[in-house]
Amino acid sequence: MTTPDELEREHTLQTAVTRYNDLRMREALGEVGLTVEESLQALALGELIIRKAGYGRQLSVRGARSAGASWAQIGAALGMTRQSAWEAHTRWINYQAEQFRTTGVAGFDAEQEAQARDLAGDGD
Repeated sequence: MTTPDELEREHTLQTAVTRYNDLRMREALGEVGLTVEESLQALALGELIIRKAGYGRQLSVRGARSAGASWAQIGAALGMTRQSAWEAHTRWINYQAEQFRTTGVAGFDAEQEAQARDLAGDGD
């Protein structure tokens, strides 16, 4: 079975989007229907794209904070309130810390978590 975790090992964000677009275009143009495997791959690719884009988004938020952007500015750039932007970033930090506690490899170790929380501040 095709899963986002399996596909993550073989696709960058760009190659995942390219393959996803190829499958969607075939379907939209009414060519021969997608096979079951291709349909499942399209679903898994969609999820993988969401995950990779979300991770990249939070790295960009960190970059903006490092450059001196306020949460109000970041929120505006994301089309949301400052509070929503800060909360989303805080959830991402929590997830990264949990990943490290679970795997011992991926995510943020204690020092990286502390640095991320310091950079995020209290949302003001």
